[in-house]
Amino acid sequence: MTQLYPVRRALLSVSDKTGLVDLGRALAARDVELLSTGGTARALRDAGLAVRDVADVTGFPEMMDGRVKTLHPAVHGGLLALRDNDDHVAAMDTHGIGAIDLVVVNLYPFEDTVARGADYAEAIENIDIGGPAMIRSAAKNHGFVNVIVDVEDYAPFLQELEAHDGQTTYALRQRLAQTAYARTAAYDTAVSTWMAAQVGGPPRRRTFGGTLAQTLRYGENPHQQAAFYTDGSDRPGVATARQHQGKELSYNNINDTDAAFELVSEFDPAQGPACAIIKHANPCGVARGDTLAQAYARAFDCDRTSAFGGIIALNQPLDGATAEEIGQIFTEVVIAPGADDDARALFARKKNLRLLTTDGLADPTVAALAVRQVSGGYLVQDRDVGRVARTDPRVVTRRQPTDQEMSDMLFAWTVAKHVKSNAIIYVKDGATVGVGAGQMSRVDSTRIAARKAQDMAEAMGLPAPLTHGSVVASDAFFPFADGLITAAEAGATALIQPGGSMRDDEVIAAADEAGLAMVFTGMRHFRH
Repeated sequence: MTQLYPVRRALLSVSDKTGLVDLGRALAARDVELLSTGGTARALRDAGLAVRDVADVTGFPEMMDGRVKTLHPAVHGGLLALRDNDDHVAAMDTHGIGAIDLVVVNLYPFEDTVARGADYAEAIENIDIGGPAMIRSAAKNHGFVNVIVDVEDYAPFLQELEAHDGQTTYALRQRLAQTAYARTAAYDTAVSTWMAAQVGGPPRRRTFGGTLAQTLRYGENPHQQAAFYTDGSDRPGVATARQHQGKELSYNNINDTDAAFELVSEFDPAQGPACAIIKHANPCGVARGDTLAQAYARAFDCDRTSAFGGIIALNQPLDGATAEEIGQIFTEVVIAPGADDDARALFARKKNLRLLTTDGLADPTVAALAVRQVSGGYLVQDRDVGRVARTDPRVVTRRQPTDQEMSDMLFAWTVAKHVKSNAIIYVKDGATVGVGAGQMSRVDSTRIAARKAQDMAEAMGLPAPLTHGSVVASDAFFPFADGLITAAEAGATALIQPGGSMRDDEVIAAADEAGLAMVFTGMRHFRH
């Protein structure tokens, strides 16, 4: 369906003036009449273009601080009239309504206003009313009317005018209409989400919006289509990172890189370097070190096999020494808050490695929504920002943990928050030495983590697994003593867990019998 229609009259009203003058000149060169409002009209006139004020068309001045200017039949009639409907054409003639063939609108910057911390009154004033109304009118009548809401659509639109002697095709108008409705939906989503936070409690209706950042080659598997959308947040992470080299990130790369960066962001760089290595969204090694290279090496030693082809996240800018160590094996992605020239030069030789840098770490204490789709709906919850301070855990055994055990338990507890349940984490001297993830039985996770440590000890020629003298974190309570006993058999000396089981007394008694120290956090970290 071609259905070419000419563009003779355009209404332009934009907050973002990028490319406005060039667009106006291109339209004027085709003798398109330009209608406009406020600052947009001034910008066009300053460029020497002839512009007619919308107030001249409506017969009403802009009023109420600009709140009312385009909400008028002379505007919306010109947008909504069906050009091939005799009654509509007659109504336009009777009431002196001229057809409008193009609307170019980008909305008041509500999202930016909220992002910079504006107060309630200022945020309300930046809710656009006339803009969305015009967009929706033009989009509904896309059989005849063009609507542009994004600056990046100026060039394709002008190319279409050039190709069809000042006319546009139905296919273009339809695509522009879809983009327009998505924009108003995302805009209303931003407003309603912000207002929900002001009111408090789960809203009756919840919407989500995003902007296409990347069309992906495929999803988790080659037969699945996929795309990456951003939500406009400036929070450091995979969505806002700069990619320096390597091919495009895949669906799985993005998912795993996000998991890695969120985990490493838990570790304050002021307290020393930290590294997290992720495989299939689970950490296979996390460690602190005196240097970034040492932190990487200690994380790598937790599970060298799984680290191959993994994602590495660092809490400090990548340096050359660390890059050289990382480069010894194949790695999919490295993400860090910066990278020096030596590191970038070393990685430049590895064309398949993606290097991403961010403007900082993600703040792990800032709550945000976590959304998961289920059949017929969505599950929405706050992101898990739960933390325990050194003085929060309650010692429930006869033996008190040593200072080193307590430090390691808090480290393990932090990592456990980012491991799929059931999660068991063995830690020794600020490094994971065994990770058990995603098992249906907690005791199985305990055994798997210990078995991995045993395998690493054999591979490294160690006399005993590093779980000897380690501590253990469990993301949820031990329902029976068997998991604790398994950890003790692997050489663990202390445990951190939420507590709250009906058999806590049995578990505590088993810990006492084994000479273990154990603390309860009163907090659970399920991650499904």
